[in-house]
Amino acid sequence: MKNLSFRNIIPVVAAIIIFLIVTFIFLNPLLQGEKLRQNDVVMFKGMSKEIVDYRAKTGDEALWTNSMFGGMPAYQISVHYPNNLVQYIDDALRLGLPRPADLMFLYFLGFFVLLLVLKVDKRLAVIGSVAFALSSYFLIILEAGHNTKAHAIAYMAPVLAGVILSYRGKYLWGGILTAFAMALEIEANHPQITYYFGFVLLIYGIFELVKAIKTKVYPHFIKASCISILAVILAVLTNITPLWATYEYGKESTRGKSELTLNDHVKTSGLDRDYITQWSYGVGESFSLLIPNTKGGASGYLGNNPEVLNEVSPALKNNIAQASSYWGDQPGTSGPVYVGAIIVFLFVLGMFVLKGNLKWIMLVATIVSLVLSWGKNFPVVTNFFIDHFPAYNKFRAVSMILVIAELCIPVVAILGLNKIVKNHDLLKNNRKGLYWALGITAGLCIIFYIAPSVFFSFLNTYEQAAFSQFKGTAQWPQYSQFMTELEGVRISIFKADALRSLLFIVASGVILYLYSIAKLGKNIMIIVIGILILLDLGFVDHRYLNASKFEDKYTSQVPFPLTSADKSVLKDKTLDYRVLDIASNTFNSSAASYYHKSIGGYHGAKLKKYQELIEFQIAPEINNFKESLKANPTTPSLAFKNLPVLNMLNTKYVIYNPNQNALINPYAYGAAWLVDDVDWVKNADEEILGLSKVDTRKQVLIDQRYKSVIGDFTTKGVAQGNIKMTSYEPNELKYSFNSPKTEMAVFSEIFYPYGWNAYIDGEIVPHVRADYVLRAMVIPQGQHEIVFKFEPKVYQRGELITLLASLLLFVLLIVGVVKEIKRKKKPIEEKAVE
Repeated sequence: MKNLSFRNIIPVVAAIIIFLIVTFIFLNPLLQGEKLRQNDVVMFKGMSKEIVDYRAKTGDEALWTNSMFGGMPAYQISVHYPNNLVQYIDDALRLGLPRPADLMFLYFLGFFVLLLVLKVDKRLAVIGSVAFALSSYFLIILEAGHNTKAHAIAYMAPVLAGVILSYRGKYLWGGILTAFAMALEIEANHPQITYYFGFVLLIYGIFELVKAIKTKVYPHFIKASCISILAVILAVLTNITPLWATYEYGKESTRGKSELTLNDHVKTSGLDRDYITQWSYGVGESFSLLIPNTKGGASGYLGNNPEVLNEVSPALKNNIAQASSYWGDQPGTSGPVYVGAIIVFLFVLGMFVLKGNLKWIMLVATIVSLVLSWGKNFPVVTNFFIDHFPAYNKFRAVSMILVIAELCIPVVAILGLNKIVKNHDLLKNNRKGLYWALGITAGLCIIFYIAPSVFFSFLNTYEQAAFSQFKGTAQWPQYSQFMTELEGVRISIFKADALRSLLFIVASGVILYLYSIAKLGKNIMIIVIGILILLDLGFVDHRYLNASKFEDKYTSQVPFPLTSADKSVLKDKTLDYRVLDIASNTFNSSAASYYHKSIGGYHGAKLKKYQELIEFQIAPEINNFKESLKANPTTPSLAFKNLPVLNMLNTKYVIYNPNQNALINPYAYGAAWLVDDVDWVKNADEEILGLSKVDTRKQVLIDQRYKSVIGDFTTKGVAQGNIKMTSYEPNELKYSFNSPKTEMAVFSEIFYPYGWNAYIDGEIVPHVRADYVLRAMVIPQGQHEIVFKFEPKVYQRGELITLLASLLLFVLLIVGVVKEIKRKKKPIEEKAVE
C-alpha cells in the first residue's frame, strides 16, 4: 500500500495544518468567540425566520414562506434536502469549523487536490493553495456573507481535477472524483458560479477534442468524455430536487420571460439586459488583477483614509474627503479582484516555460472570463452571449465571472514554478522567459507609475457627467480645481499600489534569478517565494477583512432588534395581515420579514410578476402614500384610502418610524374577499395597468385565458356572502365561506402555478391568477371550507431520485476502493508465490 504510507500521508497532514493556521491567522477573532458580521447572513436570518421556526415546530419543511414579497417558494431560501447523502461528505470536509473558517479551509483543500492531481511538488501545492484561497475577491465575499458563492468556488478546483484525471486515462478515479466534486459543487447551491465554471470544462473539452482529431486517438477521448458526462449526470441526480424546483421556479422568477410587452427593448427571455450588466467590470479595471488599487479598492469615502489627503489644499480637504474612494465603472464594490502581483508574474512566466495544452486552456478561460466580465463595456460580445448562449441571461453581476480567472491564473503560475523546481537548469538555459515575464509585469507597473493619466481616467463616468454640466459657468473654475485635486489624490493611491506590485514582482524575479545561477537553494527559494506570496496577498486582504468586521457573538444572535413598531404589530394576533416597512430599504431588507409577513424582503430572485407589480404599482403607491402622509401628518388614515394594490395585498400595518407604533391601515381588504364583478382582460399589460383604474375591493381583473378553467363567470349582483381565514401555516391556508349564491372569491395570496392546490370541502377545484399576482376561484352557494395546500410534486419525486443517485454514488466509491486495494495487494501476493 505504497500510496498510503506515512511518507505520503505526513505532507498532506502538514498541509492541512498549515491551511488551518493560515485560516485562523486571517479569522483570528473567531478564536476569541466573535462572529464575522456578514450582511447577507443577517438578511438570510430575516428571510428564513418563518421557515426555520416552522421546521423547529413541526419537523417538516415549509417549502413556501409568506414572510417576503407577499409569498414565495422557499427553495432558494432555506430548504433541507435530507436524501442528498453527499452533504455529509461536505460536513466532514469542513471539519466542524465555525463559519466562515470552514469555507476558507475548503478554498485551500479544493485547490490542493487539484495541484496534487497535477503532480505538483507538495510544498508548491501548499503555496498554490494559499495563493488561490487568498485571492482578494474570495475573502471579500466571506465578509459580505456570500456563503453559497464561496462554497461553490471552493469545489471548482476538485471538479477540474476529476476531469483532468479522466482525460489522462485514470477513468475510474477520474469519474469518481468528478462525480463527488460536482455533486458537492451543485449542493453548494450557487448556480451562477457553477454555470460560469462550466465554461472552463467546455474549453477543456474543446481542446481535448482538437487533440483527439489531430492525433486520431478517438477511443480515449470518447471514453473520457462519456465518463465525465456520466459523472456530471450522476452529480446532478444527487441534487435533482433543488435543481428541478429551481428550474420550475426560474420560469416564474425574475429570471423568466415576462408576459408584459411594456419596455420591451431591455427585455430578454431572462433578466432585463440592463439588470444583467449593471455590475460590469471596466476594461481598465481588469488591471486590478495585478495592481489592487487600479480603481481605488472598495467603495467608501476618501476621508476614511486620512493620509491620502495630506497634499490636498485645506479649502478643499473636506469636500475631497466626501468623494468616493472607488472610481471604477460599477455602481459600487466591496473591493477589487486581486490575484496577486507575484502570481500574475508567475502566470506569465508559466506561459513561457510550460508545454502542452493545459496552459492554453487556462489562458483561453482567463481571457473569456475577462471579456465577459466587461459586460456593458464590451456590448458586442456581451449581447451575443445574452441573446444566444443558453441560460446566460438568467444571471446578473457579470463581473462575477472573474472567479474563472482567479482559478486559472494560479494553476499556470504554480505549474510553471513546479517545472522550474523540478528542472533546475530550466531558467539557466532559458533566461528569456524570465526576462519577458519581468518585462511584461514589472514593465506595466513602471509605465503605470510614470504615466498613470495616459492609460486611466481617475474620474468615473458618473462624476464626469456631473461635473461637465458646470463647464462654461461661473462655478467652473472652482469645480475644475476640485476635479484636479481629486484626480491627484486618486493618482497617488494608484501609484502607491503600482509601486507596491512592482517591488513584489522584482523581489520574486530576483529570487528566481538567484536560484537559476545556483546562488540560492531550492528549499530556500520555495520558502521565500511562499512568504512573499503570503505577504503580497495577505496585506491586501487585510484591507477588506480585518478585526473591525467582527462583532460579539451575542450581538449577532438577534440580527434585527425588536423595535417599538414591531412590538405594536405583534400585539395583533389575527392571521390575516401584512406589513410594509418603509423605514428601511423596503425591497432590499429582510428586517420586517424577521417578525412579520412582509410586502418587501431581500432576495435576488423574486417572482417576476411581483417584481413587475413593484415597478408599476407598489412603488408609485408607496411614493403617493409618503406624499399624502407629509401633507396630512395628523390624519394618517387618509393616506391609505387610495392604495388599491397595497390594500389588496392586505397591508394592514406600515412601519414608518421604528421608534413609534406602526401605522394602521383601516382599508386593508383582509385575507380574502368576495367581489361584485369580474373584468376579463386581454393580456398582462391590461391586467397590471388596470389595477390602478378599478376598485380592487369590488372588481377583480382576470386574464381571459382562464375562461377555459373557470368558465365565463359573471357575478349576479352585489356579493352577499362572507369568507374568513380560520387557520394559517406556510404550507396550508384554511377559510370558512358562507353565501346564498355562487361567488367569485379573491385571496390575498400570491399565485404560483407549481404546487398550490385548492380544495372545497376536501375536493380539489381549480383556481386562477387574478389581479396580476393573486388567486381567485369560484365558490358555489352554501357553507364550505376552503383549503389551499402547497403540495409540489417536485419535492417528493425529487427526493426519491436523489436518494437512489446518492446511494449509487457511494457504491461506486466502494467499488473504486475495493479495486484499488486488490490492485495494491496483487504484486505482493505474486511476490509471495515466487
